[in-house]
Amino acid sequence: MTALHPTGLKFGRLLLTGAAGGLGRELRGRLKAYCDTLRLSDIAELGPAGPGEEVERAALEDRAAVLALLEGVDAVVHLGGISTENSFDAILQANIVGTYNVYEAARRHGVKRIVFASSNHVIGFYRQDEVIDTRVPMRPDGHYGLSKAFGENLAQFYWDRYGLETVSLRIGSSFPEPKDRRMLATWMSYDDLERLVVASLTAPVVGHTVIYGMSDNTTSWWDNTAARHIGYRPQDSSERFRAAVEARQPVIDANDPAAVHQGGGFVTKGPFEENL
Repeated sequence: MTALHPTGLKFGRLLLTGAAGGLGRELRGRLKAYCDTLRLSDIAELGPAGPGEEVERAALEDRAAVLALLEGVDAVVHLGGISTENSFDAILQANIVGTYNVYEAARRHGVKRIVFASSNHVIGFYRQDEVIDTRVPMRPDGHYGLSKAFGENLAQFYWDRYGLETVSLRIGSSFPEPKDRRMLATWMSYDDLERLVVASLTAPVVGHTVIYGMSDNTTSWWDNTAARHIGYRPQDSSERFRAAVEARQPVIDANDPAAVHQGGGFVTKGPFEENL
């Protein structure tokens, strides 16, 4: 790494997987300030490489391609994979096999840190009337949540056995603005997303740390006290959107599982039965 920025750190080469996705597209322009070279990867079209960029299309389930993708990389922001509920077979390849391939390639190339896009759906079956911290048992709300639980356990294993550090970001709802009442609690602005990723890349010592990705919202179900050493301090809040959101959604059905559980609609998504 070479010197930089308010954090005092700049990376030689950062890898951003899932760079064609919603959050990947947002971070593509933002992460350039923190590295000499930003390597971008996805299976979808990424367009031409801009100044200071490298574009590499690679399927995460292709182990050889992922091994080549991580060559010469200082750190990884791993957003790649399927980001919604889907069949187990689809989730298995992109999110489980793919994440294993990223970690094994990182180990083999001596990469020291991964910022892993986990999800609030790791804990989606907790209720909206309780506040939980980062140490509670996982309660995934679907195949997608299960795959992120696997990723967090994989990160812990690679830290314990190999010393590869990870910050697992249990991302809430990162959009320009919250879409419904649930998102008044789970919303994270794009600026706070950048703050969270940069803090996770540059905190001096992280081991394997789990942190919830949210802005400084008035309504909150998640307690990040155990992750304060990361140095993430959100500066935005969903509160300025509250009146508009509540006007659009004036009534909540208290018997609707999506209104009871933190995972929202993910707790009832499906069915995605496989042909046995």
